[in-house]
Amino acid sequence: MKTLYLDIFSGISGDMFIGALIDVGVDPNQLNHELAKLHLDGYHLHVVRQQKANIEGTKFNVHLSHGHEHEHTHQESEAHAHAHSSGQDHHHHEHSDGHDHGAHHHEHEHSRDFTQIKALIGRSALSDWVKEKAVKVFQRIAVAEGKIHGLPPEEVHFHEVGAVDSIVDIVGGCIALELLGKPRVLAGAVVEGTGWIDCAHGRFPIPAPATLQILGARGIGITQCEEPQELITPTGAALLAEFAESFGPMQGLVATKIGFGLGTRDNKTRPNVLRAILGEASPSTAAAAVSGNDWEVDTIAVLETNLDDINAEILGHFVERILAAGALDVFHTAIQMKKNRPGVLLSVLCAVADADKFTEAMLRETSAFGVRRSLSERRKLQREFVKVRTPYGEVTVKVGRLNGKVVQATPEFESCKQLAEKAGVPLKQVYEAASKA
Repeated sequence: MKTLYLDIFSGISGDMFIGALIDVGVDPNQLNHELAKLHLDGYHLHVVRQQKANIEGTKFNVHLSHGHEHEHTHQESEAHAHAHSSGQDHHHHEHSDGHDHGAHHHEHEHSRDFTQIKALIGRSALSDWVKEKAVKVFQRIAVAEGKIHGLPPEEVHFHEVGAVDSIVDIVGGCIALELLGKPRVLAGAVVEGTGWIDCAHGRFPIPAPATLQILGARGIGITQCEEPQELITPTGAALLAEFAESFGPMQGLVATKIGFGLGTRDNKTRPNVLRAILGEASPSTAAAAVSGNDWEVDTIAVLETNLDDINAEILGHFVERILAAGALDVFHTAIQMKKNRPGVLLSVLCAVADADKFTEAMLRETSAFGVRRSLSERRKLQREFVKVRTPYGEVTVKVGRLNGKVVQATPEFESCKQLAEKAGVPLKQVYEAASKA
């Protein structure tokens, strides 16, 4: 399985993320071509090879045109959302280029709210996957800022200059992942700096309020280091929260490409770079290295809720719909609940990146008032599908191997069902013939 590991020892921002992905193989021209589908004016991209602390990598910049050419060399130029009542809410701590960003404040009629940004992305000709992921990343920021300012996410405004940067960084990051083939994304432990940041509405300790809110909502832990400035921007936090399945050290990852996305600052304790490691190896590598077995390993989300008042037909419909929507498995178990009431434990297994989507579905479509979430590591047999000949025709069989030996062979139900109906014989007969073959 293609895996992208983000080594965030020096934090992450939107521009560093894209720079790192370009450095491991994303074509900047393709990225620019896809971004043009947004029909967003007022910017152009600048991609250069540079060095940061003697490390060569890619510096990704968004050049903005608002009356005059201005390079937002953001650490990133973050589109910190702001409420109408709070004034211009740009966090000056995210800029280290010496420019007076306050000079670029516009009136509120030039800002974009979250609803407008969703519409901009929705009417573009981008792929459905990029649209869905970009809106989800923006939503994480809007929800966090909404909580800080006491507003619904839809009413959170992004200042025009910042909004262009954030749209390019967020949508561009999603496009870059798609151009890499939508790899599985893992990340190191989240490391943030210390100190204070100056915002239009006050002085706050690092992590920034929105960054803390975004990571906390996903249940991601933060460890602070001695670097006396911000390392993780809200956009960087939102990208991590949306795409990274887990956070920890590398385990058996074979690096095929290594890239560096360069930041703007010259940090005191560590180079201001994001290291991206692209590996082509199967996730079984890590487990094989430890146990000697070549089983595959991955991490999934387990969503659970106890229900004692749900209509059986609604429950059945929910199971069918969630499986069709891409859940790995859905099942319910009879349980005994408080006050001796019979109930069901509804369980959904899904990819970590889809956990929010299915949690929302459980809350909306069942009688659940809450959903428990945990991450579970799986060991899986190496699997393949083969065709076998039977007296009734060809049957597809799922074969599971461990250390090169077949330990499981299961005929596929639909394949057997079609042959049984065609031949007019019991389904069991076709199963037995396929197993024998």
